[in-house]
Amino acid sequence: MFTTLKNAFKVKEIRNKILFTLAMMVVIRFGSQLPVPGTNRDYFALLFASQAGDVFNLFNAFTGGSFSNFSVLALSITPYITSSIIMQLLTIAIPKLEEMQQDGEEGRKKIASITRYVTVALALLQSAAMAIGFGNQGLLQEYNVLNVITVIAALTAGSAFLMWIGERITERGVGNGISVILVINILSTIPNDFVRLAQQFVIGKAPAIAILAAVVILVIVLGMIVFIVLLNSGTRNIPVQYAQKVQGRRSVGGQSSKIPLKVNTSGVIPVIFASSIMQFPIIICSFFGVQATGFWGEVLKVLNSSNWCKISTPVYSIGLVIYIVLVVAFAYFYTSVSFNPMMIADNLKRQGGFVPGIRPGRPTTEYLSKVLNYIVFIGAVGLIVVAVVPFICSGVFNASVSFGGTSLIIVVSVILETIKQIESQMLVRNYKGFLND
Repeated sequence: MFTTLKNAFKVKEIRNKILFTLAMMVVIRFGSQLPVPGTNRDYFALLFASQAGDVFNLFNAFTGGSFSNFSVLALSITPYITSSIIMQLLTIAIPKLEEMQQDGEEGRKKIASITRYVTVALALLQSAAMAIGFGNQGLLQEYNVLNVITVIAALTAGSAFLMWIGERITERGVGNGISVILVINILSTIPNDFVRLAQQFVIGKAPAIAILAAVVILVIVLGMIVFIVLLNSGTRNIPVQYAQKVQGRRSVGGQSSKIPLKVNTSGVIPVIFASSIMQFPIIICSFFGVQATGFWGEVLKVLNSSNWCKISTPVYSIGLVIYIVLVVAFAYFYTSVSFNPMMIADNLKRQGGFVPGIRPGRPTTEYLSKVLNYIVFIGAVGLIVVAVVPFICSGVFNASVSFGGTSLIIVVSVILETIKQIESQMLVRNYKGFLND
């Protein structure tokens, strides 16, 4: 990786792209410190301290601490991510959108334009919910119409600004702009988390205990990173053979290829969906200042990830079981939406391709579906391992950090993808240089 970056800086075009991306990162971090006028910036920090929850920590990590500080970038690019997921699901359900997606570059531009409008609409809804829901609970210094409108305008503009920066990074920088923004936000919170872990388990302890604790922390983090790399790079290659045809005096086809099916076909989406559903009732109660007691209070404790894996209250770990079931269910659901075995089988049949030993048509569809079901389950188990380890560490050792398995998956995946993109750009440049010579 370091060799790739070193060689990339030797190429002026790629160096300018990297420097542009770094400059945009500085702008993002600067905007994360700009406060929204008329608000109490300590409100959410106190809320986090009194009501810990995975979704709050995850959302705060996605915003790079902007949410807890309640800066103008407090919503970050989460409205855009939600909008993109909604549009992807609607593309399957609405034939008109499906036609746009299959209409080449022009259709994708139309879908991107619709996604931007949906992003702004979602940002308006989320900012209005925050301003109204938390405004009279201490978020606003004075709860009045002017301050509510100011918060809505500032948060919506901040989210739209980040969306614009993300698109500029994609065009003029390296990597996917939205993913780069997510990574820089997550990375900005990790140093504080390591400082917190050091203060809790290392500093002030006996030398032997301190060394052991530091080694255990490093082994867990590095082990998860290696596991995520293996999970993301794991693929099942389906061999494909193309029938040989005679066109005039030439023989066409007869080549072999493969269909690479990723083990982690759905990425980090199942974990995000499962976390959001589990924490949704807690967020609603926080919005309206409802203090649930009795039976519903116990239900909220089950749903709150900060109560899982605690030896003193094992009954609340039922929520972890529900969470695992949701991750597996969403892994299968999202894969079924994003990957269509029937369409793949039809395309192979039209192009004269077939899987060796499998007849074209319906048998190929059934074969692909069977293989996909196996690897989706393996990928879901991998996601569960990555997501559950932080819960165990938090419940058993009270090692609460803002970054977890979800954040690590995003960081590692984006860094690997960005490095691959830099390598591909360097390879294209070398080809151009060879042809010009």
